[in-house]
Amino acid sequence: MLTVDPVTILLSIVVILFLAYVYGSRKEDKYKNFPPGPKPLPIIGNVFSIDMQKPHKTFIELSKTYGPVIGVQIGMEKMVVLCGYDTVKDALINHAEEFSDRPRQPIFNKTIRENGVVFSNGENWKVMRRFALSTLRDYGMGKRSIEDKISEEAECLVRVFQSHGGKPFNDHTILNAAVANIIVSILLSRRFEYDDPTIQKLMNIINENVRLLGSPIVRLYNSFPFLVGLLPGGHKKINENILHFLSFIRATFTKQRKELDVNDQRNLIDTFLAKQQEGKPESTLYYHDENLTALVGNLFAAGMETTSTTLRWALLLMIEYPDIQKKVQDEIDKVIGTAQSTLEHRKQMPYTNAVIHEIQRYGDIVPGSLPHETSQDVTFRGFFIPKGTTVIPVLSSSLRDERYFEKPYEFYPEHFLDSKGNFKKNDAFIPFSIGKRSCAGEILAKMELFIFFTTLLQNFTFQAPPGVVPDLTPALGATNAPLPHEICAISRT
Repeated sequence: MLTVDPVTILLSIVVILFLAYVYGSRKEDKYKNFPPGPKPLPIIGNVFSIDMQKPHKTFIELSKTYGPVIGVQIGMEKMVVLCGYDTVKDALINHAEEFSDRPRQPIFNKTIRENGVVFSNGENWKVMRRFALSTLRDYGMGKRSIEDKISEEAECLVRVFQSHGGKPFNDHTILNAAVANIIVSILLSRRFEYDDPTIQKLMNIINENVRLLGSPIVRLYNSFPFLVGLLPGGHKKINENILHFLSFIRATFTKQRKELDVNDQRNLIDTFLAKQQEGKPESTLYYHDENLTALVGNLFAAGMETTSTTLRWALLLMIEYPDIQKKVQDEIDKVIGTAQSTLEHRKQMPYTNAVIHEIQRYGDIVPGSLPHETSQDVTFRGFFIPKGTTVIPVLSSSLRDERYFEKPYEFYPEHFLDSKGNFKKNDAFIPFSIGKRSCAGEILAKMELFIFFTTLLQNFTFQAPPGVVPDLTPALGATNAPLPHEICAISRT
């Protein structure tokens, strides 16, 4: 068995760090007019001055000292952080092309790499995003067909909630499964029972990875892959989980390929497989199995996690604010009554619509956004940002922007209501991000949130278990999810 002398490992690390420092010093000319920020330490940068569990909080604090465009350094990599709605919009809308790339994430190098739509770049990203948007529309996104599926799933959800008879239960897995079934219907033309082992396993993988991706060691792995890779930790578990997940996806489309009828395409996977058979140059260049595997994984994870997390916040916030819950129920009773909730009702329900928007704003599900990268050298707000620089638009700083929200740190539905009680839009409300990299499933998510939320409050009043005080502190993770908790769903009928 081969053994390595610990002294040799230590000396190797020292040499690597020294060379990295020399290399970094030679690059300083490239950053002469870089945005201001805290002074970095050699080699490790600003690691010790940033909250690696919730970095967006540090970035918002730094913006008070250095302004809305901040230069930070993690390890040897210089990054730019954007804070406040005006700055984020300026970058992602007015300079959309320059800020449109996605940086490579070492944590995904061995699995997803740059396939799919979330972490791809260039023409591959453009083709995959076009395909995803058009196919999601073809299979119902924004249409009555998918609305009916959401309504049917909401009724299933009601029956499961009723089965608990008003006693305390954890809604996490149930809401995950209900939301997952909507995107699964588009991807696979099927639904899972909530206790099905397959969907349970897939959801557990996604939930665990989202939690681990927010851990300090994983964030450090993306900056120090060679060093952190030698240590045990969440980065190893993430790759193990992804391999299991991708294996399921490959097995699924391998089976569908054998059954494929190009004249009777049933779902997104069928449509992708049909593209492979068109014989066009892009069929080989872009419609390959690696892109299909990553794309399906991207859509499943994104389609489940953020929407179900928002619904969990919704019920928890209704428990915390029973007067607001009562106002929503009064509007539901007045407009919908005992009928099935539809998107047409939303136009007549300004208060409920405002509450849903405020849940998304206050919940702040993706506070730091996914990172961007400059596709070319750009001068932005007087600062020079070289091509290939990682850029972090802090969505939380927009959703908490005091110039746009009267009470940014309070749950206050009136942020989205005018003086007459009519719903009003707010430009700084960008939970799905904006620009070329905005969430492809935004329309679907809005449909799900309205129908699920109104159906649940039509049927139940939500309360905390006896003697329990709701805790609105977000859990640690890549997203802001509620801490584990139980709820009581008291039937209104």
